[in-house]
Amino acid sequence: MSTMSSLRDNFYYENLSSSKIFCRLNLLNPGSICFGLLFRRFVILGLVLVTFFVWKNPLNAQDRPVSFANLAEQLLPSVVNISTLGSASNNGNTSDQRPQFQFPPGSPFEDLFRDFLEKQPQPQRKRSAMGSGFIIDSSGVVVTNNHVIQDAEEITVTLHDKTQLKATLVGRDPKTDLAVLKVKPTKKLPFVSFGDSKKLRVGDWVMAIGNPFGLGGSVTAGIVSARGRNIGSGPYDDFIQTDASINRGNSGGPLFNLSGEVVGINTAIFSPTGGSVGIGFSIPSSAAELVINQLRTFGRTKRGWLGVRIQQVTDEIAKSLGLKEVAGALVAEVTKNSPATGKIRQGDIILTFNGQKVKAMRNLPGIVANTEIGKRVPVVVWRNGRKVSISISVGELKEEQVTKVKKSPAITTKAKELKIPELGLAVAKIDQTNKKRFGLKNNAKGVVITSVDPKGPAASKRLTAGQTIIAIDQTEIITPRDMERKIKSAIKAGRTSVLILRDSSNGPGYIAVPFRGK
Repeated sequence: MSTMSSLRDNFYYENLSSSKIFCRLNLLNPGSICFGLLFRRFVILGLVLVTFFVWKNPLNAQDRPVSFANLAEQLLPSVVNISTLGSASNNGNTSDQRPQFQFPPGSPFEDLFRDFLEKQPQPQRKRSAMGSGFIIDSSGVVVTNNHVIQDAEEITVTLHDKTQLKATLVGRDPKTDLAVLKVKPTKKLPFVSFGDSKKLRVGDWVMAIGNPFGLGGSVTAGIVSARGRNIGSGPYDDFIQTDASINRGNSGGPLFNLSGEVVGINTAIFSPTGGSVGIGFSIPSSAAELVINQLRTFGRTKRGWLGVRIQQVTDEIAKSLGLKEVAGALVAEVTKNSPATGKIRQGDIILTFNGQKVKAMRNLPGIVANTEIGKRVPVVVWRNGRKVSISISVGELKEEQVTKVKKSPAITTKAKELKIPELGLAVAKIDQTNKKRFGLKNNAKGVVITSVDPKGPAASKRLTAGQTIIAIDQTEIITPRDMERKIKSAIKAGRTSVLILRDSSNGPGYIAVPFRGK
């Protein structure tokens, strides 16, 4: 056989040693020396490649901690238990406070002892509660939830070494459910720092430490299940959802990343049973840190204020206003003498604020609240089918004034009305008769709804008699005929719905109402 043969029958192998060996290998002879050397080289190369790809693979074991023990050992001393005492009335039930005497019915002693016991002073019971917290300064600054210490007369902080210290309240914020406490230790305390919760991704490992059911420092671990959760607890909802076990007593405890930084404050759980079902919620550190710093500095929060009442932009509303993307916050009302006065109009959709995109209505309050007071910021709104850029100086949010809703008196008279069959309702002019009939304000504008077809489009959108219609498609309505002309014009233009600004006992708001049969 020739030395030079086909590649199918020959393989050239170069040894990695200093001397080069020319080896002719018959692939049909697995017993040859060169075949064995080649086989071993392939095995080694394969192991190297497997190791490389495993190392590059994001799901490999290196990204999963073998144990949380070292991290827990490092962080446990900075987490505290919090217990509170507050007054609680007996609510007329004193069965657990007074001695009980039972006598046969009709016994003369029955009335005697009843009179005696009722004249005795009732001891005031103490209501206790337990929660968690964590130290953020070696001097003894402790963070927890507001609901843990709310209405407390005495607050006790128990350190990891079982030392008990009386705590004083530095400041609290019910809107974000945060509170800051201060204790006076005899030595510097171990503390933890905040991390950047904005860097958290769904699927990242997290660890929670707290005081579940009063058991003391307990460690649980899980992953980030979701971001930006709105659970309806307040105007600034933006929770981290985790499946790390969080139970009663964990409130106020920290949620750590694998670097030992606080990325959340455990606040609430979803549980039909009262125990953990793997759905817990934490306040992200990006929102909590600003509030905590203000509480430490001022004893209260200082939030930015715009002065608008907003509502969600729905598919129907976006379509009605020619907005391609369902985003932003629709301005239903502008508060008089507010930063928005003269800048933002009723019916505007706020798309960006201070360079931040308003993805949904609920994002705007948090963005505004975290903006520096007095700062002039750029705002982009959607107005009359196009983007408009404006500049607004942010004010400071004060405590809201609660106003009672006045009930409308019963309908006593029949007013002249104009039927709008396309919407399934009838409207009338706002005059003194209708103001009295429906209990309208003296400065009420537009037309008043006098009746609604229960099977019509208006009823499906919860329009009711007594509500007023101020504008249609951002055009002011003064008389019933104005409304009729606007409806007919929209139908002629091929529209399938109109955007109505209505006013009710809950305040003004926009709603897209389809035409009957559309």
